[in-house]
Amino acid sequence: VQLQASGGGLVQAGGSLRLSCVTSGRTLSNYVMGWFRQPPGKDREFVASIHLRTGRTYPPPSAEARFTLSGDNSKNTVYLQMNNLKPEDTAVYYCASSTNLSMLRVTSWGKGTQVTVSS
Repeated sequence: VQLQASGGGLVQAGGSLRLSCVTSGRTLSNYVMGWFRQPPGKDREFVASIHLRTGRTYPPPSAEARFTLSGDNSKNTVYLQMNNLKPEDTAVYYCASSTNLSMLRVTSWGKGTQVTVSS
């Protein structure tokens, strides 16, 4: 299974970006896809995940959320819509697959895509 992420870039604070991640094949090991990020000098951290078949996301949708995760099951693709970006969102964002929404066990990693938010 290969994961290909795209959509990173440089944006001003308050702006938006949409990251995409497409998986090359569907197996039981990648029914859940999601995103992690690694800010400069910090550890990698979980962002969000989605079950491609059920559409269930983790964390659950929130009206206050700045990041929204969605998926297109037919295209084996997930999208991370990031709105109202802040400088602290600057990080390398990694797409990953798993067998569960918590993504405690990642089965595949994609190459990271850089997101830089300027103040």
